[in-house]
Amino acid sequence: MAIVGFGKLETLFRKAAGLDIDKNKAKAITDIVEKKLYDLLLIGERNAKYNGRDVIWECDVPLTKGFLETIQKFKELEEQLELQDILDFLATQPPLKYPLEAELENKLPEIVGTLLFIIARIIKTVDEGCRQPSTEDIERAGKILDLTM
Repeated sequence: MAIVGFGKLETLFRKAAGLDIDKNKAKAITDIVEKKLYDLLLIGERNAKYNGRDVIWECDVPLTKGFLETIQKFKELEEQLELQDILDFLATQPPLKYPLEAELENKLPEIVGTLLFIIARIIKTVDEGCRQPSTEDIERAGKILDLTM
């Protein structure tokens, strides 16, 4: 099961950037988001260890100023993602050494939604005339995300 269903992904991309997502491309998008979420949590784990804790706090996850500002833009869309879908995804990954604090766990839907929002905005920013992202557009957005986060 994906971290977010196609219907929610489609709605989010339409609201965030006016993009129409093809069902064939949904997996590529969710794969990018799943990888980036896990990357963020791995760095959070490292930071928790560095700070002498055995629990990953929200402040351990490297969320930039731009990311935090984009969380607000995601919230304005009034789209809710399911925490259980995200937890189900994380259960399929190599376990983290430390658990997530409850506050961080409850913010996971916002973090995932913001990652989706960012990908949509990257695609639209790179090609303002884009309406239906190509595989190359999605791959490019993933590479940009990897370089910046």
